[in-house]
Amino acid sequence: MKIAELIRELEAQAPPALQESYDNAGLITGDASWDCTGVLCTLDATEAVMLEAKEKGCNLVVAHHPIVFGGLKKINGKNYVERAVIAAIKNDIAIYAIHTNLDNVLHGVNAMMADKLGLINRKILAPKGGQLRKLSVFVPHAQTEAVQSALFAAGAGHIGQYSECSFTSPGTGSFNAGEGTNPFVGEQGQRHLEPENKVEVIYPVWLEGRIIAAMKQAHPYEEVAYDIYPLNNDYQEVGSGLIGQLPEPMTAEGFLSMLKTSFGLEVIRHTQIPQKTLTTIALCGGAGSFLTKAAIAAGANAYVTADIKYHEFFDAENRLLLADIGHWESEQYTIDLLVHILQAKFPTFAVLQSRVRTNPVYYYS
Repeated sequence: MKIAELIRELEAQAPPALQESYDNAGLITGDASWDCTGVLCTLDATEAVMLEAKEKGCNLVVAHHPIVFGGLKKINGKNYVERAVIAAIKNDIAIYAIHTNLDNVLHGVNAMMADKLGLINRKILAPKGGQLRKLSVFVPHAQTEAVQSALFAAGAGHIGQYSECSFTSPGTGSFNAGEGTNPFVGEQGQRHLEPENKVEVIYPVWLEGRIIAAMKQAHPYEEVAYDIYPLNNDYQEVGSGLIGQLPEPMTAEGFLSMLKTSFGLEVIRHTQIPQKTLTTIALCGGAGSFLTKAAIAAGANAYVTADIKYHEFFDAENRLLLADIGHWESEQYTIDLLVHILQAKFPTFAVLQSRVRTNPVYYYS
C-alpha cells in the first residue's frame, strides 16, 4: 500500500480545491510514494503524536489541523510546530492534513456533530459559490449517448440528489478539414455540414480535468468543439456549517443538557436561554462565529460552534441560542470520521486512532 493510495481516497471525500485560501491542507511532510506501514488518525499532529506513530509502527499521520500554516524560516525545535516537524522527518513519518476541505463537505466534520445530536433534513448552512461550471459539447447524433455516458461516469451531471442531468438540443455543425487531418465525417478541403447535438452538463470545478479527458476519449472527432462557462450558482453540496432539524422539539434547557452529554462537556458558554422550544439547529465545528448571522437568517433556533469572543455573543441579538462548546470538543469526532473513511476503503489495512490528548485547554472545577 502506497501512501498515495490513501491520500487519493481522502481527497475523493474532501477535494483539496475546497480548502479555504488561508489553509494548508495536503501532504506536509514525507513522500506519497512511500510504502505505508500504518495510519494514525488525530486532530492535531503534535510531537507526542509523532512518537505515538513511531511506537505503533505507523509512518502516516492523518490530521485534521495542519501543523504548519505559514512558512517555517527555521527548524530548530524552539516551538511545538518545529518539534513536531523534526520528529516527523527524523522518524520518516508523513503528515497529511485534511482541514477546511473536510469542513466544507456535507458528510464531513459537521456531519459528525449532527450525528451526535440526531439532526435530520440536513443541508449546508452557507453554500459555497464559484464551484460550478457548465460544459457544452457538440456531438454527432449517433455518438451522443456514448459521450453523455462518459461525462456522467466522470462525475458530471449531478444536481442535488439527481444524477445524469443534462440538456440536449439539435443543430448543424460545419467544418472544413485541412491538410493532414483525418476527419471522422466529410472530406479534406470541403466544407461539411453535420447534424449534431449540443450536450450541456454541469460539474464541480475540481473534476474538470477528468471530465474533459473522458469527453475527448468518448468523442469521435479529432478536434472536439466545446465551451466551458463559469456559473454563479451556489453549490448546495459544499460550504460552511450545517443546519438541520431535531426529530422532536426540545426546550433550550433540554437541548443544552443533551449537548453536554453528547460531547462530554464540562462547560458550555452560551447566550440567554430562550423560552421557546427549539426545532432547527445550526452548527459549525471549530471557530464558527462568522456564521452566526447566517444561522439567524436560515431560521435556526440555536447555533452550536466554538471560539466565540465576548462581543460576538451579542451578535445573537436574542434571536437564537448561541452556544460555544470549545474548539477541540466540537471537532473531536473528526478522528472517528477519518478512521471510518479509510477503513471503509481499506478494511484489512492498519488504520488506528490516536490516544494522545491534543486538546491544550483544561477546565478547573
